[in-house]
Amino acid sequence: MTDGTPSVRYEKKDRVAYITLDRPAVLNAMDLRMHDELATIWDDFERDDDIWVGVLTGAGDRAFSAGQDLKERAALDRAGAPPTSFGSRGLPGWPRLTERFDLTKPLIARVNGYAIGGGFELALACDIIVAAERAIFALPEARFGLIPGAGGAFRLARQLPLKTALGHLLTGRELSATRALELGLVNEVVPDRELDDCVRGWVDDILRCAPLSVRAIKEAVMRSADVPLEQAFGVQYHWEERRTRSLDAGEGPRAFTEKRRPVWSGR
Repeated sequence: MTDGTPSVRYEKKDRVAYITLDRPAVLNAMDLRMHDELATIWDDFERDDDIWVGVLTGAGDRAFSAGQDLKERAALDRAGAPPTSFGSRGLPGWPRLTERFDLTKPLIARVNGYAIGGGFELALACDIIVAAERAIFALPEARFGLIPGAGGAFRLARQLPLKTALGHLLTGRELSATRALELGLVNEVVPDRELDDCVRGWVDDILRCAPLSVRAIKEAVMRSADVPLEQAFGVQYHWEERRTRSLDAGEGPRAFTEKRRPVWSGR
């Protein structure tokens, strides 16, 4: 039973969407209700042209997210629910962030503690990861008879050297923030007290850029990642076509010529 209070906080301010997983008492573990709420949020985040960047984090000072709510999973098992596997099709919240391959706005993961299991998979699905020094990453599913079904097995093997990824996937071993930075898995690691300032710096740098350029770049990078270089040049990219026809495409060179800071409209 729930008290009707949302398990995710969604706030918009100054072109930025702040998405906060809000179950700190259980380390922001994700239940089906949270996934359902997040689906509505991701729809709005992508659709709202006044929002140019998002920040995803967890409430409290202990965890980004501990992943799947295993107490709920055990109750579902007792009730005869089918086991989960790769992906979330047919489940509440589909498509979840980990399967929103056409999400073109930049998303920053603010990792303030444990990012375990599905929590780590959420972070891996973001574009930039900023972590506090105390942050811990892990995919321990094998220890619970599960798999990293929200893309962790796929993304970790693409974002780390294969044997390094397998070492963590097959054992559930933890990865410190410092080690994640050394491996290029996160963008920046800072003392806990500096985390918000660091995230704000990344947000500000993105907001200085033309929003259509940012979306076009992200779309091009993600769609061409597994495409031969020669073919990548010939792909039609929706947001690049939007950018070339936009007012902002002329604003940048004009502002440079006039020696002033560009004023982006996102149109």
